[in-house]
Amino acid sequence: MATFLQVLVATPAHSRLSGPLTYQSEVQLPPGTLVRVPLGSRETLGLVWPGEAAPAAGAMQIKPVREALSEIAPLDAHWLELMAFAASYYQRSAGEFALGSLPPSLRDVSRQQLQRKLAKRDKASNTVDAPRTVALAAPALTAEQAQVLQQLSRGTGTFLLHGNTGSGKTEVYLRRAAEVMAQDPQAQVMMLVPEINLTPQLEERVRKRFAALGEHAIVSMHSGMTPAQRLNSWLSAHTGQARLVLGTRLAVLASVPHLKLIVVDEEHDPSYKQQEGARYSARDLAVYRGRLQSAQVLLGSATPSLESWHHSRSPTDANDAPRYVRLSMPSRIGQGSLPQLRRVDMGKQPRRTLVSAPLLAAMRERLGRGEQVLVLLNRRGYAPVLHCTSCGWKSECPHCSAFRVFHKSDRSLRCHHCSLTQPVPRACPACGNQDIGALGHGTEKIEEHLAELLQDTRRADGSPVRIARIDADSTRAKGELVRQLAQVHDGDVDVLVGTQMVAKGHDFRRVTLVAALNPDGALFSADFRAPERLFALLSQAAGRAGRDAQLSTSHGCEMWVQTFHPAHPLFECLKQHDVAGFAEQQLTERRQAGLPPFSFQALLRAEARTQEAAQAFLNAARDTGQHGLASQGQAVTVYPAVPMGLQRVANVERAQMLIESTSRRALQSFLNHWQEDLHALRDRHKSVSRWAIDVDPLVI
Repeated sequence: MATFLQVLVATPAHSRLSGPLTYQSEVQLPPGTLVRVPLGSRETLGLVWPGEAAPAAGAMQIKPVREALSEIAPLDAHWLELMAFAASYYQRSAGEFALGSLPPSLRDVSRQQLQRKLAKRDKASNTVDAPRTVALAAPALTAEQAQVLQQLSRGTGTFLLHGNTGSGKTEVYLRRAAEVMAQDPQAQVMMLVPEINLTPQLEERVRKRFAALGEHAIVSMHSGMTPAQRLNSWLSAHTGQARLVLGTRLAVLASVPHLKLIVVDEEHDPSYKQQEGARYSARDLAVYRGRLQSAQVLLGSATPSLESWHHSRSPTDANDAPRYVRLSMPSRIGQGSLPQLRRVDMGKQPRRTLVSAPLLAAMRERLGRGEQVLVLLNRRGYAPVLHCTSCGWKSECPHCSAFRVFHKSDRSLRCHHCSLTQPVPRACPACGNQDIGALGHGTEKIEEHLAELLQDTRRADGSPVRIARIDADSTRAKGELVRQLAQVHDGDVDVLVGTQMVAKGHDFRRVTLVAALNPDGALFSADFRAPERLFALLSQAAGRAGRDAQLSTSHGCEMWVQTFHPAHPLFECLKQHDVAGFAEQQLTERRQAGLPPFSFQALLRAEARTQEAAQAFLNAARDTGQHGLASQGQAVTVYPAVPMGLQRVANVERAQMLIESTSRRALQSFLNHWQEDLHALRDRHKSVSRWAIDVDPLVI
């Protein structure tokens, strides 16, 4: 007798097919089973969802399930609950979240291919001897590390580890992971990092420490892997074969049934927030997942996010208990000292100075002793804009509200938003003037300029100074980032010019001077999160200096900042390495302004061929929402529609509307009731190509 099943398929939230569909099956399949089902004229991957299914009265013939992927064990109830919560909270369809979190190759692999792959994996795992020890010998702990580990071993829930750069946070992660796995032979540990370029060095360190577990017990998950690699890693985690799962934000959605510890390194990093499709926060989902699976969650950072700092505050009364336990490691390993901040007032330097004379002298002194210098400029390319001195033409992108960036290495103008790439014109396209100049500067220009300034400078052995650049352009080829980082670690590079890619997570032992060029843009930004991001970036960059205790003790280490606002309070906190003072100052301002974490926000975004059409849809949605608020009496504010900061991308106009409330529950209730109205409005505004809700947005 046929039975009816609820099955999720990957449908976007705006398709109106956001819930499970009904299919019939000859056998009862448990929730979490992966199946192949017909959808329209094609076959797609589906997921059996909890709940009873029955065909509606007058419904068309119910289609049968084509096959069940019974070779893969059903996904457990905790994972299904995580998907349901994430879809509900972030206002997406459950199918989009659940199926989108699975390896892409699962959608196409046949049962025969899957059987061969699993048989091969079982054969490989059977050849590995059972480990006698969980971890190899580890370095001696500092008193602060030992105290933190003792608190972790006694506690449960979520912890915020505030440890200065170089204080040994990674060693705490590894020790705690070893303890957890030693206590439970099935326990699995998840370690998250914000960016792909940080996974190779973490994986190398983890594999060395836990070599006794075997090759297949440690897997990585990130978007830079091939589909086959992602499937292998996912299967290892799902079957419990992988004891340690390392990855970027997508790893938090993986099936890890025996999860006992989640580590979120650099928890403040905005890269943990997905900005396309289902816009989820991996850090926040890690905390929720820890509660679901009774797993300990460890958030680590030298510059914690203001939300995490606020959640780990001291209670002001009995009803104001903090959500997280704050742990502290203020000291560096060994005798290493934190860098001394030196500020250069660029208002007193000659016009168009890129590298000031005092900074250049300090760099030459360091290089002469064989030390390394890191130069931070968070802007790639040679110059942000090309312009004509005669008619004022600028290298605007014809498809975006942005300028095409000049890349001197291949003489191209490149849009970093739609990827339009064109050769640099020989003359101004508007007036024919051949005197086209560059405005501003990027990492390419700084690399070239430093080569000129330091051409007579010699290293301690008398050889010329070697300069390298690491950014998204120089590391585009596969394996190039690993190769360039190895050169820095081996001492083959004296001056490293880079973007934020090199400012966090890297242990450059011989860097004693870090220079930040032109960081002022974030000081007076309209984005209320900009100062927090700048403070974190500069603090993290400064933390690359002085990590070798011997060099730090003998010659000290420095962080140079070239700024037109040297007296700004942000730099005063940076000079004192006062993370707590900066956080309290920013939280006070946000409390007064009613901004997160003292309020909760969402954005409704719309895309159309014209800005008028996008805003018309949003304003109509606002009118509908205001009517619903009046009837429900909820404390939610819906602001008028405005163009997005980057208004046009690839000839698509973009607008957004802010929704805000002091109550998370009220905001979620409003958004849930609003969904039907938005679907109905979309039917009347045919010119709108896409709309989406972004809950807890990081960029407004």
